[in-house]
Amino acid sequence: MDAYSKGTVENAIGHTQTTALKGRRFETIEEQNDFLEHWEVTWAATRIHGSERRQVQAMFEEEKPHLQALPILGMQYFTESQRTVYDDTCVRVDHSSYAARPAPIGSLVLVRIFEHRIEIRDLQSKSLIRTHPRAQRPGTVILPNEERVFNPSRETLYILNQAKDIGAQAHRLCQMLFAIEGRVGQRKLWGIVGLGRSYPHRLVNSACERAMSDGVYSYKHVKALTERLVAEALAAHDAAPETTAQAELPLTQEHHLIRSPDEYADLFTRCSAQS
Repeated sequence: MDAYSKGTVENAIGHTQTTALKGRRFETIEEQNDFLEHWEVTWAATRIHGSERRQVQAMFEEEKPHLQALPILGMQYFTESQRTVYDDTCVRVDHSSYAARPAPIGSLVLVRIFEHRIEIRDLQSKSLIRTHPRAQRPGTVILPNEERVFNPSRETLYILNQAKDIGAQAHRLCQMLFAIEGRVGQRKLWGIVGLGRSYPHRLVNSACERAMSDGVYSYKHVKALTERLVAEALAAHDAAPETTAQAELPLTQEHHLIRSPDEYADLFTRCSAQS
C-alpha cells in the first residue's frame, strides 16, 4: 500500500467514526454492524464524494470488475536482517543452519524471518533465493545431503589440530564427525575442542573414547561424559584417606632460622618508641 492509498483508507475510517458512529452506543457488535450496513446503503453509498464530485456507489461500480479476492492468509509479519553465508554454504538464524545456495560463500544475504518459515533473498535485488520451514529447536540443520561440503577448509584443519592437542581419541572423534556431517558439523567440533579449555585434557579425551564406544557422536554426549568423569574424579579424591605424613605432620618449634620470642618483643618495643 502506497502513501496515498494509506491516507485514503485512514480517512474513510475517520469519516465513519465521526459521522456514522459519533455519539452512538451499541449493546452488541452485531447491532453495530446492522446499523452500519443500513447507513452504508442509505447514506454513504449515495452521497457525492467531496473531492471527486461523484457518487460513491457509481465510482465503486467502475472499480468492482478490477477487484480481486482477498488472500486466504492474513497479513504475515516478519523481521528482516542481513546474514553472512558461512563456509558450509548456510546462514545462521536463532542458532540453526539453513542452506543458502546458490548464494556464494562469504556473501551477504537478506533473511526474512516469519513465524513458520525463513526466506533468503538477494541483498540488492531482494529476489527470493531459498525458502525453508522455520526450525523449532536450536541447533537444527536444514541442508540437503547433496549440498553438504566435505572437503576440509582452513577452519576445519585448525579445529582438528586443536583436537589433536587434547588427545588421540578426541582427534579421532572430530575426524569421524567431519566425515559424517561435513563442514556444517564444525560447530560440534568447536564444542568438543572448547571442553579442553574448561576440563582436563585427559578426561575430555577419555570421554571421546567412551562416546565412540557408545556409538553416539555428539557434542552433548561428550560433554555429559566429561562432566561425569570430572565428578567421579572429585568424589574419589574426597574419599581418599589422608596419608600418615599428612595426618601426623609435626610442627617444628626450634630451628636456627626461628628467633626467640624475646627478640621479637624487643624489636616491637623499639619500633613503638620511635613512633
